[in-house]
Amino acid sequence: MNRLLAAAVAAALSVASAPCRSDAAEDPDVPPTSMPLEVPQGPLPAQPAPPSGLSRWFNPETAPFIPVPLISTDPNSGSTFGLIPTWVKTDENHDVTRIVAPDILVNENFGLGVHGRVFAYSSADEQWSMVAGIKERVEREFDFEYQRGRLREERWSISYSLIYDRDGTPRYFGIGNETPLSSQTNYTNQQAFGRVQVGLNLTHAWQLQYTLQLQTVDVLPGTLEGVPSIQTLFPTVYGLGTNNQVLNRLAVIYDTRDDQSIPSRGMQWVVYGGAAARNGLLNTSSYGEYGVDGRYFWPVALDTELAVHTALHYLPGSGQVPFWALSNIGGGESQIGGEQPLRGFGTGRFYDRNSFSTSIELRHKVFTFDAITTKLDIEVAPFVDLGTVFARASTVPVDEVHQVYGVGFRGIARPFVVGYVDIGHGSDGLAVFTGLNYPF
Repeated sequence: MNRLLAAAVAAALSVASAPCRSDAAEDPDVPPTSMPLEVPQGPLPAQPAPPSGLSRWFNPETAPFIPVPLISTDPNSGSTFGLIPTWVKTDENHDVTRIVAPDILVNENFGLGVHGRVFAYSSADEQWSMVAGIKERVEREFDFEYQRGRLREERWSISYSLIYDRDGTPRYFGIGNETPLSSQTNYTNQQAFGRVQVGLNLTHAWQLQYTLQLQTVDVLPGTLEGVPSIQTLFPTVYGLGTNNQVLNRLAVIYDTRDDQSIPSRGMQWVVYGGAAARNGLLNTSSYGEYGVDGRYFWPVALDTELAVHTALHYLPGSGQVPFWALSNIGGGESQIGGEQPLRGFGTGRFYDRNSFSTSIELRHKVFTFDAITTKLDIEVAPFVDLGTVFARASTVPVDEVHQVYGVGFRGIARPFVVGYVDIGHGSDGLAVFTGLNYPF
């Protein structure tokens, strides 16, 4: 999945002049001047020439693209450095309609790499994106996503996802809420993933949604130097090798947010249940799931919103579940029915059958820049993350939660684009995450 932070800002200068009245001498209430106005003679002062050569690349009005430096780090991926030449296209209202953002980079674990990215915002109702990339060692990715009916103004909403990803960064520490750092292992996760979501919009706020998800996951030996491979410490964990999975999920959604990409008020509640099976729609090896996901946004002051997210995910019964499909917390992103944020730990830091997480952010816009073709809001968001995983459904979810405290910095190009840097501290130490879109 794409974890790029792409935000560029530039200051703009303006000069205002007061209007003058050309008929002032004819106004009887204005006394005539005793001295005639003198008109300056000679040529007007020369205007400065536009930047040329290398200097034009550093002027936001003349640069052919935005040269965005790529500086990224997180507990799993390590450090990445590079350059992202970014083209931003806007409409007559200066709203972003398309972003083209290739890159060239070097990662401490996987060497040189290149990516191509296109983010298209046809309208508030329809969007699509495509990302493809390759690194010198191990990693490959392709991600295409399409959404239509985001505003829920018509009867149906639909989205598609098609993903191929070979990721060398995942970690596994065992199952449970207190797995130690000393049990850290690495594996290569190679997956092909297809998902279709169809929503029946009963009203503007109420939606009935069906999800069909097809997934093939190959858990291969790890490649990171100094980190044992998962097969070394956990040779019998269920889910190694090649696994096929089909997930059917039904959800009831209540959504009053004023915007899906950059909400400032309202709420979203999702109650869902589903069943997953190996090599078929339903069979004896299937397992069930159910859960609830809630998001609440409350404007508490000028340019300030309180954002709250909470999620519960249960896998009832005692049937075998691949370790990578268990409930898990850690990392910087939230997925309904999937991983949940705990921004002082790496992605997938804690696994078990059930999970609880909650996050609270105070999002405050501190200033706005005039960027090349649009405006960019800069936002600061102190946050608290709490989360836990547990084996028995009877466990009180708020017992023995992991705590993370931190601050986020966001660049927002309205109406669709959010780039973020989140810095959190937990019991494993400091963690930094970058990416596109809000964590929740």
